Order: sequence, then C-alpha cells, then structure tokens
Amino acid sequence: MAIINQAAKELQIKIVYYGPGMGGKTTNLVQVHEHVQAAEGQKGKLISLATSSDRTLFFDFLPIEAMTIRGFKTKFQLYTVPGQVIYNLTRQLVLRGVDGIVFVADSQYEKMPENVGSFQNLIDNLNTLKLNLDDIPYVLQYNKRDLPDVAPVEYMEFLLNNRDVQVPSFPASASKGEGVFEALNMITRLLLQKFINQNAVPQPA
Repeated sequence: MAIINQAAKELQIKIVYYGPGMGGKTTNLVQVHEHVQAAEGQKGKLISLATSSDRTLFFDFLPIEAMTIRGFKTKFQLYTVPGQVIYNLTRQLVLRGVDGIVFVADSQYEKMPENVGSFQNLIDNLNTLKLNLDDIPYVLQYNKRDLPDVAPVEYMEFLLNNRDVQVPSFPASASKGEGVFEALNMITRLLLQKFINQNAVPQPA
C-alpha cells in the first residue's frame, strides 16, 4: 500500500515489474532510470540485489512534474522481481506493499508457456500475501516485438488479458526504449486515479 510521508509531503507508490526470466524487466528499469526526468537529488541510484544467476533491481524517483494530490507530491518506487522460479520467496518479498504492477511478457512464440506460468505465479504469490490481482492496478507489456517469430498481439491478449476486466496492454521493445514509458505512464495514471477516488491522502496540517 502507498506510504504517506508527512514530513516530506510525499505519497510513495510502489510499482513492481513482474514476468518470466529474461523477458525484459531489467531492461525496462534501466531505460526508465536513464531517461526519467527528475530534479537534482530526486532520483535514487539503480540498486541491484544480485543472486548467482538472477537479480532484483530497485530505484525511486520524484518526477520534475510530479503530480500533487492535496499537497503531497508523488514519489515512485520501481522494483523488478527475479525471473527464475527458485527465487519465488524473493518475489513474494518484493510484492509486499505493492500498489501497481507492470507484467512484462516475452513476445517470442516459444516463451508463451513461460508467460502464462509467470502470470499464474503472480496470482498465486499475491494470494499468498492475502492480495487479489483484481484489486491491484496493472498493465501488460508485450516485449521484444522487434525479434523474429513473435506471437501476434491478439494471441497474447487471449492468453494474458482474457479476464473479466481487460487491462491496458502495450507492444514494446524495451531494449530500444519503445513501449517502456507508455506502460509506466499508464500504470502511474491508474494508480493516481485510484488514490484520488479513494481520497487516500489526508489534508496536510
């Protein structure tokens, strides 16, 4: 859940990039970190918590034109989860306190089973944390569209966005910076609208 920092007058929102291993989660965060516009001292370092064969990334930033909600500026915390199943406990730890999710799917045909498995793993891990995906804003990013032998977007929509309520989805090539900020901008819009609707931020004293 979002953290309200009364002293700094900040609303801190946590966004987690989830998806199969090598799908492009890390590339997304690197692209955002390199290109996001933030004031001096308002962008954290890109921190890598590495395992022997996978890693979790994290950084936070306060955009130059950060939206202010009732006197509070919005600071975003972006995380990735390790892609490999053996690090599932780490995934659960990263998901604690999540506000929004960007699910990064690999568009290559051969990766479809991994995409579906990772999406189900997301649902299962949220359930373990007593959370429900239907209650959490999320978007889908269909990454690696620049590679040969990619599945049609319509097929990926059938596999991953075939729920009672469909969510925004974006074709992307994160390595080229395509679709990265479109997905990020949408999830931030959904989150801010949710908090405005819930009137979650108190009036500053």
